[in-house]
Amino acid sequence: MTGSAFKGETGLRRIFNALRYSLAGLTAAYRHEAAFRQEAWLALVLIPAALFMPAGGLGKALMVASVLLVLMVELLNSAIEAVVDRVSLEHHELAKRAKDIGSAAVFVSLANVPVVWALVLVG
Repeated sequence: MTGSAFKGETGLRRIFNALRYSLAGLTAAYRHEAAFRQEAWLALVLIPAALFMPAGGLGKALMVASVLLVLMVELLNSAIEAVVDRVSLEHHELAKRAKDIGSAAVFVSLANVPVVWALVLVG
């Protein structure tokens, strides 16, 4: 069985294309998604702050990872919303469920940040 016709590149060219697509995705998310913009700005504050906190290397890594997790989940949520909207703008219970579950994932990732930071800094 052969792979997808859309995955014809190999080696360094494939890596370069993947990087280009990833940067295009980040740009699109920043340009079109207000929540991603807000979370990106929050990350620009929290990540350097984490590096200056009185925690060991592992604690700092956990703090930074908790913030980056929010951005990752927001990107996935935005992708889900874009696909759902592309399929149909009609109200459908499954479309609503998909969007609500994606939103819940973002909420959980956001709630995770203060929990991780508190456990690292206090616990």
